[in-house]
Amino acid sequence: MGKILRTNRLTTLSELLIVLVVIGGIIGALYVFAPGLKVDDSKMLNGIEVDKSDVNNITKAEKIELPLNTPSTKVASLPLVRVAGYAWNAQSGIIVANGGPKTTEGSLMELNNVNLEIIRQDWLSELRNMQMKFIEEFDKGTEYPVSDKSAFAVIIMGDGAPFYISTMQQALDDKFGKDKYHIQVVGGIGLSYGEDKLIGPNSWKVDPKSMKGSLISAVLGDGDWVTALNFIFANGLKVNPDPTTYDPDAVNFVASENDDYMKASEELIKSQKSGYSISLKEVIDGKLTGKMIDKKIDGCATWTPGDKVVFDALDGYTDIISTKEFNNQMATTIIAVKEWSVKHPEIVSGILKASLTASNQMKQYDDWAVRASEAVTATFNMESAKYWYDMFKGQKGNKKGISYNMGGSRVFNYSDAMQYYGISDGVNRYKSVYNQVSNYLHELNPFGFNESVKRIVPYEEAVNLFFLKNINDIDAGTAEKADYTKNAVEVMASGEWNINFESASAKISSSSTKTLESIYNLLIQAENTKLKLEGHTDNSGTNEANTSLSQLRAEAVMEYLSNKGIPASRFQTVAGRGEDFPIADNVTALGRAKNRRVVITLMK
Repeated sequence: MGKILRTNRLTTLSELLIVLVVIGGIIGALYVFAPGLKVDDSKMLNGIEVDKSDVNNITKAEKIELPLNTPSTKVASLPLVRVAGYAWNAQSGIIVANGGPKTTEGSLMELNNVNLEIIRQDWLSELRNMQMKFIEEFDKGTEYPVSDKSAFAVIIMGDGAPFYISTMQQALDDKFGKDKYHIQVVGGIGLSYGEDKLIGPNSWKVDPKSMKGSLISAVLGDGDWVTALNFIFANGLKVNPDPTTYDPDAVNFVASENDDYMKASEELIKSQKSGYSISLKEVIDGKLTGKMIDKKIDGCATWTPGDKVVFDALDGYTDIISTKEFNNQMATTIIAVKEWSVKHPEIVSGILKASLTASNQMKQYDDWAVRASEAVTATFNMESAKYWYDMFKGQKGNKKGISYNMGGSRVFNYSDAMQYYGISDGVNRYKSVYNQVSNYLHELNPFGFNESVKRIVPYEEAVNLFFLKNINDIDAGTAEKADYTKNAVEVMASGEWNINFESASAKISSSSTKTLESIYNLLIQAENTKLKLEGHTDNSGTNEANTSLSQLRAEAVMEYLSNKGIPASRFQTVAGRGEDFPIADNVTALGRAKNRRVVITLMK
């Protein structure tokens, strides 16, 4: 099942997996030698929420003295707690709040009586092992586990949390008994704003439909994979859910080595430069053909510094889509052990308070941003402070006439966090992200996800905002409202949605509720976009009647989304196109059904 599901000791789940591997070997032989067997169909799913209220507030505050580089003696006598996370620039707020990898003199962590160590770990599987190690020690009665291989919390991409929490929860239930221990999101401290992206040939950007038949390397189940899926589904393309097969009529994914985002970049480069390929079983219309396809990797989903590595090495490549467009998709998210956290709320809230306060300083005072880049360099032990400072802001490049973007991060102050989770304005952006990614996991089944976990942990159990709300003596500020007054001219994505209406009516059928919920979730994640809605019909009835009906149906979709909270000012165009733009024949019932559609275009 991949490294993500690996544990140090055999559990019921582990034993089951061993059995499945043996059975899988038998089935695998049948797959190769028995062409025509049915496999998972490639799927066209609904995309993720795109909301336009940009979460980027500044709360005016007097400048705080910068943290020093010397270790703190004030908190040295306090129990040491550890968090672990990727080398990811969107963690700058918590890192500078700590003064570096360990709490320093004059730092905000010291001020909040927290003795914290931040550990870099780029492998998702090892982050999981560190949190499991912490729980093992805690379960034996150690109040503050001391192993340097343990962490009470991890920091990952918020859109990767449904996968991480659900698989981890299954492992915890198997090891310690059902519901004895839990892990939960306790808050967000930053946001990827372009840093995480899908990279591919420039032709994909010119014509997203040209991605059909491509192979992309990614950490399956993680945030960069989600970014790619959002773009693919928003453009009406299908995804092959099986990373061991190749579907020429869909976009295909392969798991990067060691679940490592840097390996995704390296595998793309190796494929394009030296002809490295992946051997995959060909599948057409959900059936194996019996052929093996040696397919080169065409693109990758990664983040900084993986993006710079690709652009330095390859010509003709660019960022196809990123978290700058899906601006609410990927929060820098702390996932902590619930049972330990509720016993030590002052530590958890103290970490959040220090991080959010430092982030507000970074937004207002450049020397705080400079100090953050120095702390990040020391914590990640890679690149230079100037590199991380520049990449935090985002950088542009151009190679042989093709432009590209690198980096781009944001940090959360308290106002941002309160807004992101809907506490201040009622729009829970993260809930939309969590629910949509949960749907992706269920439908696409990465790493045999559905067979490995008994259920996806629902949002209400996975997220605990108590520690965020428990913060005292901090200015929350005022959340800014989105400005949709400007006319958008550039198409970000355009997809066709089959929304069912009652016969000869503009009343939306209840069967389309799930589709509309997915559209709403997509709009929340890309909150900075404006919208074009265009209704289409088949050729039944008169042209005049069809034009009128298509207009009413487009307006019905707008009304549904408006009632969910999408501002009316965000809809740039709502139009009925009647029967004049068919995408299939009108002779068959299937063709007519395809023509009855609503096209939603995201504009930026």
